[in-house]
Amino acid sequence: MSAPPTATPAMRPSTLHLPQGEWRTVLDCLSAHFPAIDRATWLARMQRGRVLDAAGAPIGAEHPYRVGLRIHYFREVPNEAAIPFVETVLHHDEHLLVVDKPHFLPVIPSGAYVEETLLARLTRRLGNPQLVPLHRIDRHTAGLVLFSTNPASRDHYHALFRERQIDKRYEAIAPALPQLQFPLQRTTRLVRGEPFFRMQEAPGTPNSDTRIEVRERHGELWRYALYPVTGKQHQLRVHLAALGAAICNDPFYPQPLPADAADDYSRPLKLLAQQLRFRDPLSGVEREFVSGLQLAW
Repeated sequence: MSAPPTATPAMRPSTLHLPQGEWRTVLDCLSAHFPAIDRATWLARMQRGRVLDAAGAPIGAEHPYRVGLRIHYFREVPNEAAIPFVETVLHHDEHLLVVDKPHFLPVIPSGAYVEETLLARLTRRLGNPQLVPLHRIDRHTAGLVLFSTNPASRDHYHALFRERQIDKRYEAIAPALPQLQFPLQRTTRLVRGEPFFRMQEAPGTPNSDTRIEVRERHGELWRYALYPVTGKQHQLRVHLAALGAAICNDPFYPQPLPADAADDYSRPLKLLAQQLRFRDPLSGVEREFVSGLQLAW
């Protein structure tokens, strides 16, 4: 499927199979299915070639509705704010791209971010619409992110994460825990909490596992090395917070900031995806990538 001329190379469409209903046109269906987006906005998107059929052809306002019809549409965020930090490419070959992501930059489009994401920036920068992140780190976390650059070899690299064949090391600055013995293993069950974007520990069969070491002591703050065995959302943040050492400047744990609180760029989350090690599934060579970023006290 080719994108319309009006779409920038970084933009990727979302896909929807039209639900059951009594609508006359695709426009009627979209207006009802997405109540947060008014009809005039959908009409404007159609006029600019932002709504496509399964073959990639633009859909007009009178295109007839049919249940199950597959359409593609481009998300847009009006007046999207620029994020004033720049990513650094550490490695780029025919199969892999390794990037140092700055704090505050999302990996993929979500919520209020479409163009100001690592994926969109790299797609524009490298001119490769086939880029796909092999894993994700939180918007508030800085450090290493691996991308597949080639669909033909993609699943080989996805398997590294799926089969836990990749060693990951994170670094965090958080309050000291002199009452505990390190290294320690935190193995708990994580479930969705309140508000919806937070995770929490709960009774039951464990589904998250992190090894925690102390690398440096600096008064009331310590620098921790974190080795996640599993990759649950917010796993490292929840595990440290549950031990009584919430990571410095964490906007979600132990208590979330107000939902409308603006980012404070002077107070980044002190969490860094610092190192990735694995045996390359294609060449068999041991590979290691280390972030060039550092966490300041």
